[in-house]
Amino acid sequence: MSQQTQTVPAGVKTASWAAVWTLAVVVALLNAAEQLPASLLTPMAAGLDASEGLIGQSVTATAICAIATSLLIAPVTRRLDRRPVLLVLSGALVVSSLVVAVAPNAGIMLAARLVLGLTVGGVWGLSASLALRLVPSADVPKALAIIFGGGSVAMVAAPSLGAFFGGIVGWRGVFVGLTVIAAVVLVAQFFTLPSMRSRSAGKGAGLGAALRLPGLVLGMAGVMLMFGGGQILRTYIRPYLEQTSGMGTDEVSLTLFLLGATSLLGTVVVPRFLASGLRGPLALISAAQAASLVALFVLGGSPVAAMACTAVWGFFLGMVSVCWSTWVTREYPDHAEPAGGILVTAIQGSLMIGAMIGGGFIDARGVVAPVLAAAVVLALGAVYVLAALRGRATTTEGENA
Repeated sequence: MSQQTQTVPAGVKTASWAAVWTLAVVVALLNAAEQLPASLLTPMAAGLDASEGLIGQSVTATAICAIATSLLIAPVTRRLDRRPVLLVLSGALVVSSLVVAVAPNAGIMLAARLVLGLTVGGVWGLSASLALRLVPSADVPKALAIIFGGGSVAMVAAPSLGAFFGGIVGWRGVFVGLTVIAAVVLVAQFFTLPSMRSRSAGKGAGLGAALRLPGLVLGMAGVMLMFGGGQILRTYIRPYLEQTSGMGTDEVSLTLFLLGATSLLGTVVVPRFLASGLRGPLALISAAQAASLVALFVLGGSPVAAMACTAVWGFFLGMVSVCWSTWVTREYPDHAEPAGGILVTAIQGSLMIGAMIGGGFIDARGVVAPVLAAAVVLALGAVYVLAALRGRATTTEGENA
């Protein structure tokens, strides 16, 4: 067996599930904080005397900063105990949310959003390796499902809750509430996070060494096909539901809720299917998404059928993050932090590219084009995964050999 696929060093005998759950809440809050400006766009623009476009760009600024941080967090902090690193990142979420809540102008708000990007990139970049440090290797898929389940919950709830409470307490009140919740979670982490000393402070633990790991770049191409393929449509599914399926506002809201809810369900159930390997499940998940989108294209004229196809798509969409994060922890347990950072960069990059491709298609060919484009890319992703991951040690049997 090659060095990068050896089992995780002994040390995690008992699972720290309380720490896993607090990490899941932090991930949920990070996702919520990222999305809140979209649901509070108009009142934030009015309150900060700025254009809605500028407020919207705060989401882009956060994403760009998150990409850079996800690449740098592992090498920069590789000699440090991960407990204080995670506490600092969670503290930065508290500070960022509070500064946004009291920001007198758009410049201060944007600066606070850059701090949020540091936190998003840091937490997501370390999440795979943190799972390895908090639970025994056999429980890593379950831990990742809990962690990413927090993100799925935020995707479902944050936009609607942000808009609802924004109408009651104002957009600043929403960010004050986020600050309070984040502060409570920070205290909980102080008491639940165990010491997580660095295992890889040597020269082989850097970003350059991770990029040279056999199969990692090939795997990241699969990541970009699967995440980017889904994003081609996810950003622009509402116009399709309105114009092709003839849905009204309430029906669209229900469909998007089902998309998020089934994504959460997929996140929860997928670990039980990963014990015997990842190549087959990854290919099946990508193919199932493609098939559900083809069905959406064929049956999309019926609101009920469109709702059902979207729900099925969401179920398989929710499995993707857990599967690829588990792949990183199984393939590269001794390099999980830099490899995890590269994974996050590939995900964020593919999301931006997918949104750009979907926007180009919808402008040039109408609302149906992103559906077909996403289906094609996801089908290619299924074929690619079957070919590129052939022979990789993605089974538990391979790990234990």
